Amino acid sequence: MGGTGRRVGVLGVVVGLTALTIGGTATAGTERIDREVVQRAIDTVARNGAVGAQVRVTDGRRSFTARAGVAEWGGDRPVPTDGRFRVGSVTKVFVSTVVLQLVGEGKVDLDAPVSRYLPGLLPDGDRITVRMLLQHTSGLYNYTSGLPLDPAGFETIRYRHREPRELVAIATAKPLDFEPGTKWSYSNTNYVVAGMLVEKITGRPYADAVRQRVIQPLRLRDTSVPGDRVDVPGPHAHGYYRVGDRVVDVTRINPSVAWAAGEIISTTADLDRFVAAVARGELLEPAQFAEMTELTDVSPGYGLGLEQQDLPCGATVIGHGGGIPAYSTVMLSSKDGRVRLEGSFTSAPDGGSGKGLDELIAEVFCD
Repeated sequence: MGGTGRRVGVLGVVVGLTALTIGGTATAGTERIDREVVQRAIDTVARNGAVGAQVRVTDGRRSFTARAGVAEWGGDRPVPTDGRFRVGSVTKVFVSTVVLQLVGEGKVDLDAPVSRYLPGLLPDGDRITVRMLLQHTSGLYNYTSGLPLDPAGFETIRYRHREPRELVAIATAKPLDFEPGTKWSYSNTNYVVAGMLVEKITGRPYADAVRQRVIQPLRLRDTSVPGDRVDVPGPHAHGYYRVGDRVVDVTRINPSVAWAAGEIISTTADLDRFVAAVARGELLEPAQFAEMTELTDVSPGYGLGLEQQDLPCGATVIGHGGGIPAYSTVMLSSKDGRVRLEGSFTSAPDGGSGKGLDELIAEVFCD
């Protein structure tokens, strides 16, 4: 799973937090947000379990970047502020955007059963709608709960290719968690099915639709959908876990295990352009943007691929969080798109508290 302010991501891996020597850098800052407070907050995150951290903060037309920790465990090279990272469940916002574009084009009906488009895929496909997939109210079992995601177990599967139907089959081997549409429960299975829906409607890989409909129009030059590629391209920081007595670099994985639920690679700068466009409704027609941001009694904090959180100070943020081995991501925006925060945190071998992230979010979004 992945969510706003959470430290657990698409493959259930918690960001490890271990003390390190801290280094920081920043560029032109904002008038309202205190750059020193932001730096102290990410220094705290690094001291409490992230090997490294990079964040980008935007307030109106001004922005700055900051970093803490190191790019590699045991080294002294700083985290690259333009580094690529696996965004985990932030991928879901890309996928939901594409599905809603198809809805706006009349090619998909949000309230149609999944079986209309993918007959035979889900045993309960006549009762689960497209809306329920995007909203996490389908009741589908979360397939990642059926995978060995502890470090020792993940080592046995980290380079294995997974087909989307294989991932769905893990879920459909289990009964529904609840009657479709009656409850909310985060399930990565929903977005694997959504990716398959995009492929059925477009006749092309879902990655092509994401590139053509989102990445290319926004000129997200450092954003990619990797498929079976195990490396993170370009400059990047590394993440780790411990297997027995060994510290293992887990940066290289086959991300097909996450697929449309969490495989995208990006940068804080690209995510900033993306979340700004999402928050301002620039990627969707007004009717579909309203659907994306609508909350319900069944789903009070999650629209269609977009989370909404009310902070203790009263401010409201929208966006998504994500996690996948080695990386945890936060992508948040004020509802008007003016104030934004993107961050990537790389995991340390022995885990930790994640302390500092709430302080960071409060400094950015609370007056």
